[in-house]
Amino acid sequence: MKDIMRVKCLLSSDVETLINQQIKKEAHSSAIYLSMASWCNRNGYDFSADYFFKQAEEERMHQLKFFKYVLDMGGNAVSPEITNVKAEYNSFREVFEEALEQEISVTQSIKNIAARCHKEQDYVTLEFLNWFFREQREEEYKARRALELFDVIGEEGTGRWQIDKHVGQITYSSEA
Repeated sequence: MKDIMRVKCLLSSDVETLINQQIKKEAHSSAIYLSMASWCNRNGYDFSADYFFKQAEEERMHQLKFFKYVLDMGGNAVSPEITNVKAEYNSFREVFEEALEQEISVTQSIKNIAARCHKEQDYVTLEFLNWFFREQREEEYKARRALELFDVIGEEGTGRWQIDKHVGQITYSSEA
């Protein structure tokens, strides 16, 4: 029965497994960003809290996009259990450092799926992943710019207040 179902699925079991791992990674990212939003809100960084609420929503949307793709291809999408989400941070800067690390980790994970797809000549999934590569370019850019605010503005005096104010104004244009 399992072999018959695999014939109906357009994904190899390896690619399906990798995408289900990505679904979990996206869900984990969403939970991390919610936790960051909570920390920022509790510490008076309202603009940054809003930034992370939006990031959490985006990661959730990415999770659902991968989830739906597996189902559309006849596979078995797995709803993940998310645990071990960090709730406390040592500093405002640490929040953004970890956000950038998370985005880099997500990009690498998508690259791993693409590498497997190249090996299997799964051009359909590769085409699907292109949207995520463009999205990750934006996500990493925004995370880097946010972190750079700490160096450009500095944290002394009203620096953190200024950084918080500017975080929500970071935009990315793919035209560049």
